[in-house]
Amino acid sequence: MADDERMQAEVARLRRLERYRRDPLGFVRWAFPWDAEGGDNAEGPLAHHTGPEKWQADVLASIGEGLQAEKGPVRIAVASGHGVGKSALVAWLILWALATQTSTRGVVTANTETQLKTKTWAELGKWHRLALSHQWCQLGATALVSAVPETEQGGRIDMVPWAAHNAEAFAGLHNKGSRLLLVFDEASAIADPIWETAEGALTDANTEIVWVVFGNPTRTAGRFFECFNRFRKRWRTQQVDSAQVSLTDKRQLARWVSDYGEDSDFVRVRVRGKFPRAGSMQFIGSDLVEAAMARLPDAAANRHQPLVMGVDVARFGDDRSVICLRKGRDAKSYPVEKHQGLDLMTLAGRVAERAAAERVAAVFVDEGGVGAGVVDRLRQLGVPRVFGINFGAAAAPWDEAGAKPRYANKRAEIWGSVKDWLSHASLPDDPELAADLTGVEYGFNGKGEIQLEKKDDMKKRGLASPDIADALALTFALPVSANWDAPPVQEYCITEYELDADFDEKYFWGDGDS
Repeated sequence: MADDERMQAEVARLRRLERYRRDPLGFVRWAFPWDAEGGDNAEGPLAHHTGPEKWQADVLASIGEGLQAEKGPVRIAVASGHGVGKSALVAWLILWALATQTSTRGVVTANTETQLKTKTWAELGKWHRLALSHQWCQLGATALVSAVPETEQGGRIDMVPWAAHNAEAFAGLHNKGSRLLLVFDEASAIADPIWETAEGALTDANTEIVWVVFGNPTRTAGRFFECFNRFRKRWRTQQVDSAQVSLTDKRQLARWVSDYGEDSDFVRVRVRGKFPRAGSMQFIGSDLVEAAMARLPDAAANRHQPLVMGVDVARFGDDRSVICLRKGRDAKSYPVEKHQGLDLMTLAGRVAERAAAERVAAVFVDEGGVGAGVVDRLRQLGVPRVFGINFGAAAAPWDEAGAKPRYANKRAEIWGSVKDWLSHASLPDDPELAADLTGVEYGFNGKGEIQLEKKDDMKKRGLASPDIADALALTFALPVSANWDAPPVQEYCITEYELDADFDEKYFWGDGDS
């Protein structure tokens, strides 16, 4: 009878594991003895721990959502301060992946072999012993192997130290038709060739692919940094503040803040989980942006300010068309719209609808390139006060006396207005907007005027085009008087009617008798 009970218990566990195949958060909550007592009423190893930290639960839930969506590889990038529980999360992912899909193949790597052995793999050993599923996974010195005998294709997850001169060690990572797990620990220090080789594993069709990278954000270059910038559309990103995690020693964190200063790069990287500030040529500092995103709008200060709209236009490709609204110091209260792949007429229709719904006082559109078509269409639709703005046009003078401009062109000028405005402004808490605003560098031309780097140059540095920030900057293109009342709703006219449909050649040229 005891054997039958054990067999029934194992069957029940296997069925439960199948339930968690695409639910790593559910697996972690079930598989470990959270807040349980040990033998003889002693405290268990997880006493006083009721489950994962919030940030860990968010990552696990995000992986589950990505798998259930079935839209290709699930990519997660986590930048964090020290002591937040990265190694524990790595261990949970490894155990979940192999326990719920016994044919899983995977690789775990880190910045050094010592890191892998003494931290990552040691943590895996701890959680493997605690897991209810441990009997179905055999842990060795360098691999976790499936111990389910019925497995046709033996699943395993290997510990593989990386070497820039031996990227080929990652080239054979494939598992078509099953599951593939790739984990980079301390990813900021892993060389680009390893990342590039690992990309080849993402080509398997009909395969569950999970690629998770963790690290302290120590560098503003390299592929880990690009997960949050150039390639941010491909990755689900998260930045974890050590001070917000229960596991960390708050006294030590306080000493670091006292020793180095709250605004220091040391505290940003080691505590806040944020990348260090860019070099001395960064046009807008991270501190300004962070403060603006944390600031609440002042309704009294903005009450009588006109509401203006900025539209940065892109047609196809990686860049996006963006609609941004601002009322005085407040850009937080108005959702930013980001559209990719919209044709110009559809974009113009959406701008007209939003302008009418919000009753904006003016619409500023980047008319360079394809943007002129949007300007023309908006005017045709009857949207009042539409202004086409050319980023390359001359900047306004310093003052009414006609002093020499300090900006090389209109784009630099309006970005300068954004920079001045940020010290009292409120911005939406949008990581993409933050990356846009802080990513642009500047220099000086031969006349000593401030000149921003070009979008193409930003892309060469691995950064995305700052479409969202350009849309915000466009709201500063021209002064809008507080006396400009919002146009009445009836002034907006969106119609498919063709103006010249009722007029033929005879109307314009006559019948030829005169």
